[in-house]
Amino acid sequence: MTTTGGHRVGAVRHAVLVAVPVVLALVAACSSGGGGSDEAAGSGTTGTTEPADIVLQADDFVRLQDMTPVRGFFIDNRLGHLDEALAVANDPDGGTYPVGTVIQLVPQEAMVKRAPGFDADSNDWEFFSLDVSAEGTTILERGGAEVINRFGGSCASCHSAAEPQFDFVCEDTHGCAPLPIGDDVIRSVQEADPRPPADAGTADATTTTGG
Repeated sequence: MTTTGGHRVGAVRHAVLVAVPVVLALVAACSSGGGGSDEAAGSGTTGTTEPADIVLQADDFVRLQDMTPVRGFFIDNRLGHLDEALAVANDPDGGTYPVGTVIQLVPQEAMVKRAPGFDADSNDWEFFSLDVSAEGTTILERGGAEVINRFGGSCASCHSAAEPQFDFVCEDTHGCAPLPIGDDVIRSVQEADPRPPADAGTADATTTTGG
């Protein structure tokens, strides 16, 4: 996953814009495959004797515009550690992202930081390929190093090129190869996220008809 402005955070699986279907197919690089190793469901965490972990479900993924932008990619943390995640993202010396961190470049793809021991080969990141629509998010694939992207390589292999201090997150100064598409195309895909705003459900629930 790649960032804009030359930064890499990920790639796209499904076309969102009529003008860029071919490019979207190329961007769908770092998806995922297989199932997560944890048995927990939803946004639950493990017991107190173990490091906190999280197994994201489709409803845990939100519209990009409801996440926090950082240099053209987007960050969230589903365990309440957003400040810590942003501190790592904005530290020029890098760092290790807290468990529960969600990083996305485009709506159709995500990488999620899992607890230590999830997958050493992927630095404990779980990769996701997503289908998004006005109805919400569907998880197509999830997993670690076994995930093969549209370029025929493993997502974990792509991200492993990042220098160790950057915790598998690629930007143009992190050692990863750039995506073969422009920032303007990436921005168009981001802006075309079809999912409703996070507060849309609340607004619908509180709307009443006149009597």
